[in-house]
Amino acid sequence: MGDSKKYITAEELKKHNKADDLWISIQGKVYNATNWIKEHPGGDIPILNLAGQEATDAFIAFHPGTAWKYLNKFFTGYYLEDYEVSEVSRDYRKLCSEFAKAGLFEKKGHGVIYSLCFVAFLLFLTVYGVLYSNSFWIRMLCGGLLGLAWMQVSYLGHDSGHYLIMTTRGFNKLVQILAGNCITGISIAWWNWTHNAHHVACNSLDYDPDLQHLPVFAVSSSLFKSLNSTFYGRELTFDPMAKFFVSYQHFTFYPIVCVSRVNLFLQTLLLLFSKRKVTDRLMNILGIMVFWTWFPLLVSTLPNWTERVLFVLISFVVTGIQHVQFCLNHFAADVYVGQPKGNDWFEKHTAGTIDIACSPQMDWFFGGLQFQLEHHLFPRLPRCQLRKISPIVQELCKKHNLSYRSLSFFEANRWTIRTLRVAAMQARNLLWEAVNTHG
Repeated sequence: MGDSKKYITAEELKKHNKADDLWISIQGKVYNATNWIKEHPGGDIPILNLAGQEATDAFIAFHPGTAWKYLNKFFTGYYLEDYEVSEVSRDYRKLCSEFAKAGLFEKKGHGVIYSLCFVAFLLFLTVYGVLYSNSFWIRMLCGGLLGLAWMQVSYLGHDSGHYLIMTTRGFNKLVQILAGNCITGISIAWWNWTHNAHHVACNSLDYDPDLQHLPVFAVSSSLFKSLNSTFYGRELTFDPMAKFFVSYQHFTFYPIVCVSRVNLFLQTLLLLFSKRKVTDRLMNILGIMVFWTWFPLLVSTLPNWTERVLFVLISFVVTGIQHVQFCLNHFAADVYVGQPKGNDWFEKHTAGTIDIACSPQMDWFFGGLQFQLEHHLFPRLPRCQLRKISPIVQELCKKHNLSYRSLSFFEANRWTIRTLRVAAMQARNLLWEAVNTHG
């Protein structure tokens, strides 16, 4: 008896890659996600980036086993012709299954409780020191403690965005708003919007927002072509101002990153007051209002403007260490131009991420994200499990001849500055060509 299934080719699937006509393949079955992208908890960007493709590995990475039962209502009746699974993908899926059976996705340890207590302690010391100490140096130290608290709070917000760190989704969302909006002033809605896109399109120059920093930074000369950002829906213009800034980016990197929090505040406000659909917009706005109430009030209690400016600057500089870390994980890794593919999940992330080597005693400081590759491959895995699975990931990389880069914090900084310097020299040549041509 013949096969009664209906098939379409990969080329036919590619035609359904628009927001108003979006099909996607998971394990060879083709689904129509056109209407679902409006309701998708992770936003529309991740699905749009993989539209018209086979995307099983990406689906497995982001969704628990319970999500599979919801797929049937989107089934088109078609199967993907010549559906094949590479050896790398086969091994990756096997690992996901083994981790799930071992309960690693559910074993979160006590890290959340420890982190919450540590953050509360840091905030208490900060407020107490500012209000009750007469020492200039103690008050400046409190600025540093606030920056450290922001770092730790950001890790909690990050974890809560990838998996439930609380007992219910309601409490999880509450922690997100408190940790992100109320304490740091950075909207969890903004974070979800950009971070989910980053995970799916890791190190794509025109799809990954985490590499789109013109006019101040460019990690590759490919950005000199004024690429179109599919994320922001605008051209990443490499104009004379960008040429000038990028020409000196290896010198300006640390000073700019130290105050990059200002840009995050701005990005938050631009999103929350935009016409774009924002989940829990009102709750996010109220959370931001809480931050812009307590933080200015705390700063205003300092005795003079010199101390106020220094307090804010010190808090920004300390939390800037975290922003540097995020850059180290990707700036010096491999980049590419174009739409991310759904069938090279493991290869794409090994190429686009760099781990930071550190002792187990420093895991709290880096929030688990020093295991950047492990986190990208298994984003739902609690941070306490990342060190445990690192040797397994290394073995799989070795088996398939894929790079596994784990550098010391110092060495990762050196790689990043070298990458920025190479692009800076190329931009400087273009700048001087323009000056010599036009005078």
